[in-house]
Amino acid sequence: MVADQYEPKNYEGKLPAISVCGPFGAVKEQCSGLYAMKMAERGFLTIAFDPSFTGESSGTPRYVASPDINTEDFQASIDYLSTLENVDSEKISIIGICGWGGLALNVASIDTRIKATICSTMYNMSKVNHDGYFNSNTEDSLYELKENLNKQRIDDYKNNDYKLGGGCLELPVPEDSPFFVKDYSEYYKGRAYHERSLNSNGGWNMTSALSFINTPQHTFSKEIRNAVLIIHGEKAHSCYFSKEAYEDMVKDSKYTNNKELMIIPGAVHTDLYDNLEVIPFDKIEDFIRRNI
Repeated sequence: MVADQYEPKNYEGKLPAISVCGPFGAVKEQCSGLYAMKMAERGFLTIAFDPSFTGESSGTPRYVASPDINTEDFQASIDYLSTLENVDSEKISIIGICGWGGLALNVASIDTRIKATICSTMYNMSKVNHDGYFNSNTEDSLYELKENLNKQRIDDYKNNDYKLGGGCLELPVPEDSPFFVKDYSEYYKGRAYHERSLNSNGGWNMTSALSFINTPQHTFSKEIRNAVLIIHGEKAHSCYFSKEAYEDMVKDSKYTNNKELMIIPGAVHTDLYDNLEVIPFDKIEDFIRRNI
């Protein structure tokens, strides 16, 4: 795994640290690097990392995602931060954005070293792959999806290569496209294009979806004892992921006093990628400092 590391310009002693990743299909030079830089300006040592098999991180086959491997990616980043001489290993937090917001919550369920978890504009990639957008999949449509993906596995084996699912649409996006499709393309193909970003180019391997379909996330979120802040835009098509994740996390939980859901009025999904007028860095800093 490869990461960019950010430190405050002037500091003394050991620093609190934050590991940042996301969005799903992005690279560290995009959104996660922005979050890491801004939090370093506020006095944290931060890293923004490329997940396994993507960006500058190693691993083959390329462009593969897995809830198990990607949960481990976050944990490996905490291993690294915990060993730095200028980091207070008792004050480590994580920030996950988009699909990595969902994975961050997964990590918080198992990694007791994390003192605060921030999930920003969360996607639950297991849920969206299994249930479809807005829970649109039926039993038959899900079965058809599985059939098609398993046929693709055979084709990939024959071709000794993996078919990509496709990144965001090229600009200009057709006018009749859903707003969130335009929103993604304007970010990944426009203002934040990067040559190593999957979403800016060919996308993930198609068959990666199978591991998410078969592996629910957040199963044990009610067991999380450390602090969690879930942030989402009111107008984001994905807002329901955060609302459901928060409800599941606090339902029947004994550890609700340090859990918060923050809905930002009028904000859309990618506002929390790079809109500095919308991303609540003051809130994020305050929440982390109060809980480390």
